[in-house]
This record gives sequence, C-alpha cells and structure tokens, in this order.
Amino acid sequence: MIRKDREIKDIAQIEDIIRQAMVCRMALSDNGFPYIVPLCFGYENRTLYFHCAGKGRKTDIIAKNNQVCVEFDIDSEIKTGENACKWGMTYRSVIGFGQAYLVDDADEKRRALDIIMSHYSGKSPFEYSESALKNTLIIRIDIEEMSGKQNKTESV
Repeated sequence: MIRKDREIKDIAQIEDIIRQAMVCRMALSDNGFPYIVPLCFGYENRTLYFHCAGKGRKTDIIAKNNQVCVEFDIDSEIKTGENACKWGMTYRSVIGFGQAYLVDDADEKRRALDIIMSHYSGKSPFEYSESALKNTLIIRIDIEEMSGKQNKTESV
C-alpha cells in the first residue's frame, strides 16, 4: 500500500467495515478478462457466503478459476474544495483475496443462508424449504488475505 497513513491493520476494524457494508463486489478472471459482480453476502470467521442461481457466469468462471478478489466500502462522502485539486472523498474500504468454492451440502447451505440473512436482518435461524435449498447455490470464499484503507481527510 502506497499511502501507509491510510492503511487499516487492525482485524477488528477491518471486520467492522465488512459487517457494515451492504454490498460485496466479487472480482473473478474469465480467461484473462476481469469480471466483477456486486452481491449480497454474509461473513463469519474470515469466510464469505453468497447465494445465487445454480447456473450462470459466476459459477462457470469459479469452476475454471476459483481465485477471487472481494471489495467492501462504507462511509463514502464527496468533499468539495476551492478548486478541482482540493476535491476528495472520505471512505473506509477492505480488499480481500481468497478461493471460492461451490457448496452443495444442504446443512452447509442452511448455515450459509442463516449467516447471509443475519447480516441483513440481525436475526437467525430461518426456515428454508427443501426446494429452495435444492435450487439455491452457495458460493463460499475462504479469505486468505485482507487489508483495509481509509481516508478521513477532506481532500486527496
């Protein structure tokens, strides 16, 4: 990281950003071309969970290359200045790298869906029909590396 003064090293602060984020952007590589998608998610113990349809571009890419990058950001606000060079943005963000896996096990799906639902509702557990479990695919990302960054100043 070039701007060491903006680096967040404390894992509790990094996880706080993840827990406050409403969207996770997952980046994949499809035969050398980038592909990024915003997703609803759940997070627990350096593991991310997403739900999706049983087929699609994300799952096709993961089957070929499961290396992913994820991004979260919160507290984004534009700060104006006297001239263009004095404009900036405040934010807190996290970037993570890991490996994605497609989950088929019904018990792991239930647990993952509860983690996702808890992220948005603050409640858990929930009931899921067998058909819903059958038709829902879970993507699990085991995060291997994470870093945080923040800008609290008014200009860049």
